[in-house]
Amino acid sequence: RGPLVILFGNMHGNEPAGTKAIDLMIKMIEVEPVTNPKFKFRGKILGLIGNLEATKKGIRFIDTDLNRSWTPEIVEIIQNSPVQSLNSEEKEIKEILDLLHKKIEEYKPEKVFYLDLHTTSSKGGIFTIVPDIKESVDVSLKLNAPVVLGLMNGVKGTSTEFFSENFANTPSISMTFESGNHDDFLSVNRAIAAITNLMTIVGNFEAEHVENRHNQLLKEFSKGLPKLSKLLYKHTISPEDKFKMNPGYKNFQKIKKNEILATDKNGIIKSPYEGRILMPLYQDMGEDGFFIIKEINDIKNCCK
Repeated sequence: RGPLVILFGNMHGNEPAGTKAIDLMIKMIEVEPVTNPKFKFRGKILGLIGNLEATKKGIRFIDTDLNRSWTPEIVEIIQNSPVQSLNSEEKEIKEILDLLHKKIEEYKPEKVFYLDLHTTSSKGGIFTIVPDIKESVDVSLKLNAPVVLGLMNGVKGTSTEFFSENFANTPSISMTFESGNHDDFLSVNRAIAAITNLMTIVGNFEAEHVENRHNQLLKEFSKGLPKLSKLLYKHTISPEDKFKMNPGYKNFQKIKKNEILATDKNGIIKSPYEGRILMPLYQDMGEDGFFIIKEINDIKNCCK
């Protein structure tokens, strides 16, 4: 019996790359034994579309941001409320939780690995977001993409935080993989590579049966980027702010303290720190204008 790997795509409805990658990955696993008789799959893979209704409309969310709604308080209210009283995203959470409880109870894995696949409105490097938990960091570093710590402190209510240590009385490891820009067709390929690497790391199949191009794809797109970084600053916004990011910023681009990054109804917005910018907002919907991160050199002592 191998591990249970749960993959989320379209936690935001305007980010289809993850769902496409999951669909293609499952199909590849199904046909692999035909061309490679020695291939053996251990464990179970479960792919889910996070926000079905928003995905149908191609928008980030319907009523509330699904990936800001996975707090224990909100989840408890959802689980104790009649379905008819819930908004669109709350219904999605209820359906996901009911399904996961059922699948975990049926399979009874020793550990569950959660991978939430996303893309960004900005261009630039790929990266993995994990809780500041050593086991999660150790696994994510093996994906061969930059790892960013501290975002769980800056952004509350993500699926990665909710599923980070124990769900349904089962130990778990969770992470988010950002595979590139929304509109970059290679974001699907990079998401497939991340899934492949994770499933190789946790033992769903042997490394000898995996093409090296998956590693190479992620390594190539991560070239020159810090292996491990942590959050310095998050710029929170609301629709009333009339926030507008200055054009041309990319993930991991170096910025200086007091550099003018954006504007809002109150005027210019300067960077409070020197560092690297992450996820500058170039779409209408969103609560985070940009993040600033800095590189960590002491990987061994980075987290608990």
